[in-house]
Amino acid sequence: MRPQRRRLVLASTSPYRKELLGRLGLVFEVAAPLTDERALSGESPHDTSLRLAALKAQAVRAAHRDALIIGSDQVAASAGRVLDKPGSHANAVRQLKALSGKSADFHTAVALLDAASGSVQTAVVPCRVHFRALDERQIDSYLQREKPYDCAGSAKVEGLGITLIARIETEDPTALIGLPLIALTQMLERAGLPVL
Repeated sequence: MRPQRRRLVLASTSPYRKELLGRLGLVFEVAAPLTDERALSGESPHDTSLRLAALKAQAVRAAHRDALIIGSDQVAASAGRVLDKPGSHANAVRQLKALSGKSADFHTAVALLDAASGSVQTAVVPCRVHFRALDERQIDSYLQREKPYDCAGSAKVEGLGITLIARIETEDPTALIGLPLIALTQMLERAGLPVL
């Protein structure tokens, strides 16, 4: 890790986002944002993800006044219904049965807040995931091995979940895991913290 001019804070306790940000080789801290992550009435998945990414960054601003703060959020939906984190085996089975042979849209937002100036950059990177036709044995085998109960859509694509998928349409594969590094790299550069 090389010296850097600005402190960088990831406003997330997600191990997936922490691992992704670590790929950039920057020194950063992690802070837990205390935010209400429920969608507002009539809010689209795109708008929810964007609002929550910015809200998470703002939530830790008071404790990190001189930092660049990264907030991120992801909202997945299929057939007009939001896909929450399943939380249990039974819910994951229901989710994957419903997704079998269908597609889901993952809206992953990132916000970079300059805590000193208050300026914020935001982006939403969409991913469309097309699921294979899955039978009950495949679903159960996957869930027993992966246990992706903390992943929206129950498909942990950085692991065995990739076997559930027929194809992915996106401009940034890291967005599907939870933090769009292409967009974030460009934001950091504009904020005076180039990765390279």
